[in-house]
Amino acid sequence: MMTALGLLILRLGIGLILAAHGAQKLFGWWGGPGMTKWAQAVQRLRIRPAQPWAWVAALSEFGGGLLLAIGLLSPLGSLAIVGAMLVAIATVHLAKGFWNGKGGFEFNLSLIVGAAALAITGPGSYSLDAALRTAFVSGVGLAAPGYTLSVERLATISTRFPSGSRIRAFRLLLPVSCGGWTTGTPAATRCP
Repeated sequence: MMTALGLLILRLGIGLILAAHGAQKLFGWWGGPGMTKWAQAVQRLRIRPAQPWAWVAALSEFGGGLLLAIGLLSPLGSLAIVGAMLVAIATVHLAKGFWNGKGGFEFNLSLIVGAAALAITGPGSYSLDAALRTAFVSGVGLAAPGYTLSVERLATISTRFPSGSRIRAFRLLLPVSCGGWTTGTPAATRCP
């Protein structure tokens, strides 16, 4: 019973935070940009075509957050959250380092860890999946949507670069150490 209560608290916390974040983008609630300004922000991030990817990001956060919070169709909500946060890290936060106070990816990574844990454990007995007796979690259940989301997210990130240099998008995702954690530029210009 305590485990189920702990999973409920974790699901509600992470799910509602992400749903609210998505609602800022979709509806402009709580000082958010709304879809028009959000699509412009995605355009400035050089993700093309901006309009559909803006919708994918906003719906991943809002819909994924709601699915996770109510514990329905697990692990799809978790996977949507992980995908959205990976793109946020790669496009905005990675170059700013780890710490959130400097715009880094600390908070995004915390959400990824929590959502990934819930994808593995399942939503618990205080969830709609338990009430409806749906069981989506299995090796195939995790692999198929996870693979689809991974391919979709890598495609999103790769659109930031001209077609001749898309491989750079994947190099930016990898940490390279030259006496410490560095990111943001090709390894050849970072390391002596």
